[in-house]
Amino acid sequence: MTPTPPYFDLVFDVPIRENPVFTYRGDPKGEAGVGKRVMAPFGRREMTGYIIGERAEPAAGLSEGSIKAIRRVVDAEPIFDESDIDLARWMAGYYLCGLGEALAAMIPSGRRVGGYSSFPDDPGDIAREALALSDEQEKALAAITAAAAPAEKLRPFYLFGITGSGKTEVFLRSAESVIRDGKSVIYLVPEISLTHQTAEAIGKRFGPIAATIHSGMSPGKRLAEWLRIRSGEVRIVVGPRSAVFAPLRNLGLIIIDEEHDGSYKSGNTPRYHARQVAMRRSSITGARLVMGSATPSVEAWKLMSSPGSKEAGITRLDLTRRLSGGSPPEIIPVSLEHTEGCLTTELKEEIRKTAQLGRQSILFLNRRGFAYFYHCKQCGYELTCKHCSVSLTYHKSKGRAVCHYCGYSVIPPRACPQCGSLEAGFTGFGTEMIEEEVGRTFPELRLRRADADTTGRKGSLAETLDIFKAGGIDILLGTQMVAKGLNFPGVRLVGVVLADTGLHLPDFRAAERTFSLIVQVAGRAGRYFPDGKVIVQTLRPNDPAILRACALDVEGFFAAELAQREMLGFPPYTRLIRFTVRAKEAPRADAAIKRLAGIASPLIPRDADILGPAECPIGIISGNHRRQLILRGKGMGTLHGAAKAILDSYEKGRDAKAYLEVDVDPVSLL
Repeated sequence: MTPTPPYFDLVFDVPIRENPVFTYRGDPKGEAGVGKRVMAPFGRREMTGYIIGERAEPAAGLSEGSIKAIRRVVDAEPIFDESDIDLARWMAGYYLCGLGEALAAMIPSGRRVGGYSSFPDDPGDIAREALALSDEQEKALAAITAAAAPAEKLRPFYLFGITGSGKTEVFLRSAESVIRDGKSVIYLVPEISLTHQTAEAIGKRFGPIAATIHSGMSPGKRLAEWLRIRSGEVRIVVGPRSAVFAPLRNLGLIIIDEEHDGSYKSGNTPRYHARQVAMRRSSITGARLVMGSATPSVEAWKLMSSPGSKEAGITRLDLTRRLSGGSPPEIIPVSLEHTEGCLTTELKEEIRKTAQLGRQSILFLNRRGFAYFYHCKQCGYELTCKHCSVSLTYHKSKGRAVCHYCGYSVIPPRACPQCGSLEAGFTGFGTEMIEEEVGRTFPELRLRRADADTTGRKGSLAETLDIFKAGGIDILLGTQMVAKGLNFPGVRLVGVVLADTGLHLPDFRAAERTFSLIVQVAGRAGRYFPDGKVIVQTLRPNDPAILRACALDVEGFFAAELAQREMLGFPPYTRLIRFTVRAKEAPRADAAIKRLAGIASPLIPRDADILGPAECPIGIISGNHRRQLILRGKGMGTLHGAAKAILDSYEKGRDAKAYLEVDVDPVSLL
């Protein structure tokens, strides 16, 4: 038995970029080892540390007496290895965060192993009997499974096809082929709600060799699944963003379903993008990377827009036909002008007709609550959150006006708090108001709402979707969670209640998001019958993004959007690094961002520029004043170097009460 080394190198989940590794003596029981979590004194507190190395003697410059000891070891077995540490080093370097922060984002936080939720032992009816593939599907599958090249030369594949064209079946067949070859698969889906349906399909097909990891699981359950995956018992993992870190042995394939989705980008440090991490893992392991969507991200579209050319970084595989007897739905834009309430005559007539046919409708609005804008006609007063610079949304079921950013709420005033006028109140509409109007207009129909307010209970969303699939609901009303990837045979009609909710946000991706959301929601209609219909209600019926979405003109939209992005100097023609400063006092935030801008100006490369400093579009969240500075350049290499130099200089005299966030390749600029 080899003796335990006397010293260990630890990292902690703290924002230390330079020299993030600390040396400790072993624990009293001698259980410490690389890949284990430990409890150790850090400053004045005890924190979870991650052992990334061991050494026979202290690091240079450290005296034996100054080295603290590990208090206790958390894990009986190592839960990460050298390959995980290498990936964390890459993330720390690329996303400009601490090594410990990167590793902590990868590893489950659970201390005790909970019971794991493996899939049934009986693999069941393989995809409800293996479906016959169309010619296009066969061709795509052959291209993916035949791919053999050195890891660094193997280009990613992109399954580009209309909704309902059978992308999932190609993904699953590719996974089967890889597993037959003795390798393993990561299958990423955008959100937990979508994981339910995909996990069901994977569970039926692969049985006990499949596992799922997502943030809705208890920490103990996640740890149990993580250990099961590490042991080699699991061969295919399905889950949202964080499943990209699954410690599978012999990784052979990574699938990214609905690649365009914004939820693949982390909103917390490290602000990683699952697509970039997947590309990194693919290049290290030689695993094939296959992405898919009916509405690719602009970045992916540019990389595959010239099939066969040397510039194309992604191999495009087209699926153009709807299977299962369906055909692309008829999509009709309808103006909301002069409409009383929130449902146009056209939408009401189609709901009625759909019900008479014994079929189902989905109504979509990306705004929960009852009404979202309190305004006084006399003095112009607006009711906003006292901690955030956003309007409060009226929730009738709670009888309160609520902030969707920090949770602050008040009882809505009966008269204007500023001038006392009674000509004040809420306007605009959310899912609650639509639920009320639909219930009034169609009292005989079974209606269910699915948004963050109604699906808080664990398993409640899955339950609603199951009831809808079984035909127990006539109208499903919801926010984004009913828009993506879901497949319901009975749906004839989709109504987009207000298409322009996100169109005029001050963000260069606003048109891209609006376009993809309309096309994705429209994709839920008529998947099994050729009579699908989509009514798109809008206050801007002539907006190019809305018109192209209604025409399902993906090529036309991307051509126009890329031309505009190139002219304005936005991604994918440039790269961005965003610095956001937040502080409780506005002068403190202003001083910090001005200091950052002063440091950045002389360090910026010649092919780059600075946007800002400026107040963020949402200037206050949870009482924190927010300011931003954006570095923009042609390539990430020089931009990265400048950002590191700026951070190093800024850290030396920074205000401890002004918090700095760094976002490399930001997805949102709000």
